[in-house]
Amino acid sequence: MPNSPAEIALSTSRTLGLVAIASGDQYRQANQALAEAGFSRQPSGAYTSSLADAQAARNTASALMHHAHEHGVTVISSTRPYLGDFGAEVAARLPGAWSAELEIYSLPLWQEDLWPALWEAGEIHRALEDHRIPFASVLKNGTGTDLLLIERPGHRSGYLLGALTEHEKEDVRNDPATPHTMALPAEPGRAASAITHTFLPAYRRALHNRAVNSVLSALERIREEHQTLQAIKDSGRYSDGVPLRNPHLLTGLERDFADHAWLSFRHVLEHAPSLLTRCRPAATPWPEDAAALIRLREAIAASQDAWNQWNDLRHDLYSIPQTLLPHEWSQVRGQLGLAVLPAIEAWLADSDVFERQARAAVPGGAADLSAPSPRLLTTRPALPPSPRTAAAHR
Repeated sequence: MPNSPAEIALSTSRTLGLVAIASGDQYRQANQALAEAGFSRQPSGAYTSSLADAQAARNTASALMHHAHEHGVTVISSTRPYLGDFGAEVAARLPGAWSAELEIYSLPLWQEDLWPALWEAGEIHRALEDHRIPFASVLKNGTGTDLLLIERPGHRSGYLLGALTEHEKEDVRNDPATPHTMALPAEPGRAASAITHTFLPAYRRALHNRAVNSVLSALERIREEHQTLQAIKDSGRYSDGVPLRNPHLLTGLERDFADHAWLSFRHVLEHAPSLLTRCRPAATPWPEDAAALIRLREAIAASQDAWNQWNDLRHDLYSIPQTLLPHEWSQVRGQLGLAVLPAIEAWLADSDVFERQARAAVPGGAADLSAPSPRLLTTRPALPPSPRTAAAHR
């Protein structure tokens, strides 16, 4: 990834005037040059200088070139308008309440902060691998949708848009639900229209498919252990053929299964309610699936108390300086797993019905994108992951 020791990128803003962003391993030298030239530092980390007075602007530009030369800083004039303006103009045209926040990654290392959050395997992924991206605009709708907007490397105009996520994810290059980069035009209205009518519906479908995959993966993990336990109970022998002589050992195996099953079934309890609300069996080739979907909803409802206990316990432990020991956590999970065992077995029995109905229920419109997905269960938020730290806050 090519990188100058110290570089200043200049662009213009209708409201801020001349905007300068410093980057490179020695970006502090660039910041010093900007300060000495009379630029003002903004909260975002960008530097600005008014263009209202033409002569004063020329003097400031001349001073910048002089101080940049003194500090060994390269100055580059962008062919695009200030990205902060473009991001704000696009956000203002999107459905719902969107905002745009400029993030600056002056050090090349800071650019790597994007990797844990980038839910994208297309062109924007390659751009971050192969190019220095010293700044970006993050578009947010306040309900969990975060989009990364960057200038398109190797092009004199245009932008790239990708998705960000705070959820755990597979390697984005292998995740079948990963959304794809969208190349955007330089005109804010056309860019916002493309996002509204193409990117956001595709993003919504990706969220849906990721949730479906999470439920199915959880059920598959449970099914494998459930089949192993059932084989032991039916044969009276361990999987290696050793006889199960002590009945109390079977009780222990059941508790171990319940512990592990809860860890997986909680993903079903988290994602399945909203997925089930989208299922319309009468509109599919399998209207007879309605009865099975009722059983699955009833299984979820029967698990409500256990789900609330789990979230209340986690909330309490995260709110006070106290933790349970590992074996105590295992006991809690085991008790919850035993409590929802009938629900687990119902989901294992009708998982095929759930899959085909959930796949058929992929959302296709843009009307519901500005609101969060409905939930049947009352949940507490999981612990947030380590936040992405913008360079402006370093």
